[in-house]
Amino acid sequence: MNKEKYKQAIKDFRLMDDTFMSAAFDGNIEGTQLVLNIILNRSDMVVTEVVAQREYKNLIDRSIRLDIYAKDSSGKEYDIEVQRAKDGSECRRARYHSSMMDTKMLKKKQKFSEIKDSYVIFITETDALGMGLPIYHIERTVLEMQTLFGDGSHIIYVNGSYEDGKSPLGKLIHDFKCKEPGEMNYSVLAEKVDFLKNDERGNDAVCEIMDKLNKEATEEAIYERNREVALKLLEIGKLSYEEIAQSSDLSVEEVKALAEGKTA
Repeated sequence: MNKEKYKQAIKDFRLMDDTFMSAAFDGNIEGTQLVLNIILNRSDMVVTEVVAQREYKNLIDRSIRLDIYAKDSSGKEYDIEVQRAKDGSECRRARYHSSMMDTKMLKKKQKFSEIKDSYVIFITETDALGMGLPIYHIERTVLEMQTLFGDGSHIIYVNGSYEDGKSPLGKLIHDFKCKEPGEMNYSVLAEKVDFLKNDERGNDAVCEIMDKLNKEATEEAIYERNREVALKLLEIGKLSYEEIAQSSDLSVEEVKALAEGKTA
C-alpha cells in the first residue's frame, strides 16, 4: 500500500466521493441512521446493519456493487449511492439496482408477500432529474387512478446542488460536499471525517479501501475479458463446457450459466 500516493487524495476527499463514503459509512450504524432519517423525513429509524461495497454477483448478466447497503429493524433494505457523474445516476441504473436487490431478498419457498420494502437512494452532485427540487421520490403508480401501486419498491434522488443552510436536508447536502470536518453541521459525520483525514489509523483505512477497489477493478476487467472469450467459444459451438472453461479461465459452472443465459 503506497500511502504517499493517496495522501493528497485523502485531503481532497468529500463524502460525495464514493471511495471516501465507503470508508466513512462501512459499519457506521449511527451515521447511516442519521442520513436515512433525514432523507426519509423520519426520526425513528433503527438501522441494524451497514456494509460498504456489497457486491451482488450475476453469472450471466451484469453484477453490481452497492456503495452502501443498509438494513433497518423492520427488515427493509437500502442502497445508498453517491454519483458525481450524471451518467452514473441514469434512471435505468436505479431500476437495475432495485431489481438486483429484490432477487437477493427472498429465499426458496418464501412467499412473494414476504418480500420487504427496498430503497435505492442516489445522492448526486448535480440535479440529475433537472426539475429544481431538493429531493425526488419515484414510486410505481396506477396511472388511471393516480394511486400508488404499493409494491414496496422506492427510488429516491437527492439533489446535491441544492443549497439551504436551514433545513436538515440542506445541512446534510452541505456536509456531503464539505472537505473540512470543522465546517460540517452534523457531529456524527464530522467526527468520522476528521478521523479518516487526520488520524493515522483513519488514513490507513481509506488507503486499504482504495487499494481493494483498484485491485477489484482490475479483476473485474479480466473477468469481463474472460467472459467475452467464453461467449465467443459458445457461439462457435464445437467445444465442451470443460474445454471452454480451460480456454477462458472461468469455472465450468460459470460457462454453463452463460450457455443457459444464451438459450433462455
